[in-house]
Amino acid sequence: MNGNIHSFETFGTLDGPGIRFVVFMQGCHMKCQFCHNRDTWDINSGTTYNHIDLFNIIIKYKNYFESSNGGVTISGGEPLLQTDFIIELFKLLKNENISTAIDTSGNLEITDSVKKLIDLTDLFLVDIKSINNTISKNLSGLSNIRELDFINYLNLRNKPIWIRQVLIPGITDKEPDLINLKKYILTLSNVEKFEFLPYHDSGKYKWIELRISISFIRH
Repeated sequence: MNGNIHSFETFGTLDGPGIRFVVFMQGCHMKCQFCHNRDTWDINSGTTYNHIDLFNIIIKYKNYFESSNGGVTISGGEPLLQTDFIIELFKLLKNENISTAIDTSGNLEITDSVKKLIDLTDLFLVDIKSINNTISKNLSGLSNIRELDFINYLNLRNKPIWIRQVLIPGITDKEPDLINLKKYILTLSNVEKFEFLPYHDSGKYKWIELRISISFIRH
C-alpha cells in the first residue's frame, strides 16, 4: 500500500508520550486560517512511500521508543485522508508492540475503514478548532459537528485521547466558549490530557513562497 508523505521527525517529543517517530502525511481537506503547514494541503504532493518501506525506516528507531515509552505518531496534514495506508503500517507496528498515535482534526465521516484504524491506534490527539460552531466554520471552513462526533465515538470505544485547542486572542479565548469547552470535556471519560496551544504565525512564509494570499489572523 502506498501513501503520500510530507516529512518525518525522528525524535519528536511533543506529539504523544515519550520519544516519537512522527510521520507528517500529505493532504488536508480543511483550510484553517492559522495553519502553519500549508504545504501539506495538497494530497498529491510530497513523497510516495510503500507502507513496508516506511516500516523499515521506523523500526531502526525502536530502541528509542522502548527506552522512553514512546512510539509512532501519524500527523499531517490530515492523516485520516490516507486511512488504508496507515492501517497497513499500524498492523506491522503492532506486531512489534510499538505504540501508535494519530494527530487528527477528526473532522471526517466515521467509515468502516476509519473504525478499523481506530482499533489499531493506542492514542488520539484531537485538535478542536472551537467548541463554538460559528467560530469553527470561520476558522477552518468546516462545522465542528463531525469533529465532536468523532471524539464522542472515541469515548464510546474507550480510546485514550489528548484534546488540544489553539488559543487565538480575541477569537478562541472567549470566556463563554471556554466554559462550554470545559463542560463538554467533563462529559468524556477518555481524556487523558488537555492542552492550549499558543497561536503563532511562523508559517506565514510558507504561504508567501506558495504564492497564496495571506489569511493569517492578526491580533
